[in-house]
Amino acid sequence: MRLVDDAWAYGLCGDAAAPECFTFGSATVVIGDTGTLITVEAGDGLDRSCVWNAREVRLLGPVPTPVGTRLVGEPRERGTGDGRQPLHLTVRNSEGLLYLGTGSLTRSATEVRPGGDKRVLTRCTLQLDEPLSKLDLDRVRPPVPLMNLPSLEWLRHVDGNRAGALEQFITGWYSALPEPAEPSAVREPAVDLPDGLKQLYRLAQRRPRCLGVQNRVLSSSGLQTDPTGEMLVFGEENQGGFFWSLLWTLDGPEADPTVWFREYDEPPIAEQEPLSGFLLQFSLYEASMGADYRAIPRTLAAQQVDKLTEGLLPVHLRPFWPWVPTRFYVAPGLVLHVSDGGGDGFSAWAGATHRSALAPLADAPVEWSRFDG
Repeated sequence: MRLVDDAWAYGLCGDAAAPECFTFGSATVVIGDTGTLITVEAGDGLDRSCVWNAREVRLLGPVPTPVGTRLVGEPRERGTGDGRQPLHLTVRNSEGLLYLGTGSLTRSATEVRPGGDKRVLTRCTLQLDEPLSKLDLDRVRPPVPLMNLPSLEWLRHVDGNRAGALEQFITGWYSALPEPAEPSAVREPAVDLPDGLKQLYRLAQRRPRCLGVQNRVLSSSGLQTDPTGEMLVFGEENQGGFFWSLLWTLDGPEADPTVWFREYDEPPIAEQEPLSGFLLQFSLYEASMGADYRAIPRTLAAQQVDKLTEGLLPVHLRPFWPWVPTRFYVAPGLVLHVSDGGGDGFSAWAGATHRSALAPLADAPVEWSRFDG
């Protein structure tokens, strides 16, 4: 990364008289006949364009149509040797203009804006061809002070009061909506359900994301029995590959029933924890998967798992998910799940409520595919 002047940067786009310049939010994009220059302001935030981590720059729109066409509407590959116009990325801070290098578009999202009939690019992620060093990252995304993080008070109740642990975790992790969500989606169902599910639906009235962002607990209106009529299906995998159910009887539910995991057309397998523990595990898993700030290492050996988790507290529950047994480790504002792939090693995924909560993982001797700390 090097300090450059504006004239040099604009020259990356071609003839100085030809480029078009567009500013939206904290980003400026210059489009020329030989390249595209993207500049973001130094800083950090979920609601602004910025350098997100050592490998990613995020743009938040709505993005002007010519910029969207250049970024998404034209074919692109990494590098500059294929004749396509490169993307050049810069950051403006108190020093001036810092050149990060070239990059490529990896993800984008569009939506129809109010009053319009065409889809508009609203978010895109650009990956740098060469990741930033920690020193350079601190220059373009200055470290933020430690924020107030959710406490671990809930962890004390895992062994004796799981309903209390679930409520404390969900209310600490998710902000409450000012108004209840759509009643048909999260209202408490009329059917007689175990107390654990009733509690989750009650919490979801103000915090609907607790029903899942990767996999999901079905809405109260979506509860259904399986084809045999013997099991009540209450949760499913995001692509429909498997589902979770409870034994359905006319005598009403057990107080803390067994949860049955089942891949379609395969015999059901019992989760190791009953519903009270399962709902806590499900909540921890979904919290980590859906967090804004993530840390995702590549495949790990057992010794690396030990190093990764040594600064965290284990959640004392039996493994979640029969397919790939999964355990949980936590710190304030942080949930890490580690899944045992058998002979293929271990996979792990951490989610955090704030960037600063990832600090306990920063020095772990692992290779990161993504680290937002």
